[in-house]
Amino acid sequence: MRHLATLAFLLIASLPLAAAELILELPGGSRRWSSTELLAHPQTRSLSIPADPAYRREMHYRALPLAVLLEDVRPGDHLQALALDGFAAELPAAPLLREDGDGARAWLAIEDPAAPWPELGEHKASAGPFYLVWSDPQAGDIGPEQWPFQIARIRLLASVAERFPALLPAADADADVQAGLALFQKHCLACHRLNGQGDARFGPDLNLPYNPTEYFREAFLRRYIRDPQGLRQWSQGRMPGFSAAVLAEDELDRLLAYLRHMAGRKAGSR
Repeated sequence: MRHLATLAFLLIASLPLAAAELILELPGGSRRWSSTELLAHPQTRSLSIPADPAYRREMHYRALPLAVLLEDVRPGDHLQALALDGFAAELPAAPLLREDGDGARAWLAIEDPAAPWPELGEHKASAGPFYLVWSDPQAGDIGPEQWPFQIARIRLLASVAERFPALLPAADADADVQAGLALFQKHCLACHRLNGQGDARFGPDLNLPYNPTEYFREAFLRRYIRDPQGLRQWSQGRMPGFSAAVLAEDELDRLLAYLRHMAGRKAGSR
C-alpha cells in the first residue's frame, strides 16, 4: 500500500502545473490574467537575469514589461505586490512604469506550467507563478525587497503614510529619523509590521511588544541585519542579509535612528 501511495505521489508531482492567475486591482478596475494568457501576450519575450537574487545565479525567463499591465497607473501612484507567503512589497509606481531608455526596467516573469522553474531550496516551491524582476537594477538603486516572487496580486493603494500613520515619527524628528522611515519602508515593511500596522504577514512586529533596539546591543543588531545566519544559525530563518551594497553604512545608521525613535512611540503610548 505504501508503495502504491508513493507511486501515486510521484505521478501527481510529474504532472504539469495548472495555469496560475494574477489579480490586478488598478484605477480601471480589477482584472485577472492567467499565466497562459500572459505567456501568449505579444510583448512577452525571453529575458536573462545575470544575478537573480532569488536563485543566486543567472536565470532565464519568459517575461512581460510590467508597465504594459499597469493601465491608468500614474508615476506618483503607489502599488503593492502581495505574495502567496504573506510578503507585501510596497512599490512606488514611477520605476515600474519605465518602458525604454537607460535605467532599471521592471518585468513580470511568468512561470510556464509546462516547464516550471526550479525550487528555491530543498522542499520549497519555485519563485512562481509570477516574479517581479529587473533589467539593469543597479541603474535604479533597486533593492532585494523590490524583487517580490510568488506574486498573487498587484494593487493600487494609498501611500504608506496615509494607510499606516502609526509608522510616522514625531513631527519634530530630525532628518536622519525621517530618512530612516523611507529606508524602513523600502527594506523592512515587505516582511514586518510596526506598531501593529502594515500588510505583511511574514515576520514579527518591530515595535510591539519590544523594538529590536531595546533587546539587541547596537553592535549585534548591526551584525544581525548584515548577516542574520552569521549571528544566529536557524534552519527556519528567512530574513535575508543586507550587505553594504544594498544598505550603505550611513543608511543603516538612519534606519537604526528611526527604530530607536519609534521605540519611544509604541502604539497607544503617545
